[in-house]
Amino acid sequence: MAMNDIEAIERATLAAVPPERTEELPGWLLGLDKGTVGRAHSAVPLGHDAPDLEVIPEIEARYARAGFKPVLRIPDGGAFEPVRTHLRADGFAPAKPTLVQVAAASGAAAPASHAHVHVNMTPDDAWAGVFLGEGFDPVDGASRVAILRRARAAVFARAVVDGQTVAVGSACFSHGWCGIHGMRTAPAWRGRGFAQAILAALEAQARSRGISRLFLQVEAENTAAQALYRRRGFTSAWSYTYWQRPQV
Repeated sequence: MAMNDIEAIERATLAAVPPERTEELPGWLLGLDKGTVGRAHSAVPLGHDAPDLEVIPEIEARYARAGFKPVLRIPDGGAFEPVRTHLRADGFAPAKPTLVQVAAASGAAAPASHAHVHVNMTPDDAWAGVFLGEGFDPVDGASRVAILRRARAAVFARAVVDGQTVAVGSACFSHGWCGIHGMRTAPAWRGRGFAQAILAALEAQARSRGISRLFLQVEAENTAAQALYRRRGFTSAWSYTYWQRPQV
């Protein structure tokens, strides 16, 4: 993937999950946030060329001055092996491997379902309720809803069956990309095509804005979600891992 697209996706990611504060260092974008969303409280390189190791202590210092523990979102490519070696020696450990996936907005219809998909400019209480409902960590859910609500140039979709919101998702339009975020389906309603209906509605919103490129992040162990995204044409562009010092 072209370096300018990597930077665009990273900047679009923080537009969709806006941290309380952002800072920049040469080649790096730092999110400073006390919430649970890793992308909002980690430092990420804006390209995949071998970085200057001298920037790592400055990243740590920036987080320390802000009162946060440093977290770095490091691509898994070979160019970053010196960074990973440095972090291991400094007491950091990897966690939560994640895939960045991309697709073209295909316009393919979602499978037939009994849901009606509503798309709004702001997330209403019914949309947020899926994150706070049974089967999800309520603290993490509340944090994610709060962060996603800060996004600008975003839309929020929810699939409704007999008046009940059963699945949700959001899209943020930034830096020439449509970022898909906040995909959730209530546990009792999974496997019925509602998430695909949400994705199709969000893709349609992107096309209506003249945006044809989509991206999302999915945890490497979440094979069920990956199968869904594969059916919508998503393929992996790169992977990354969060690095931080273990809690003591």
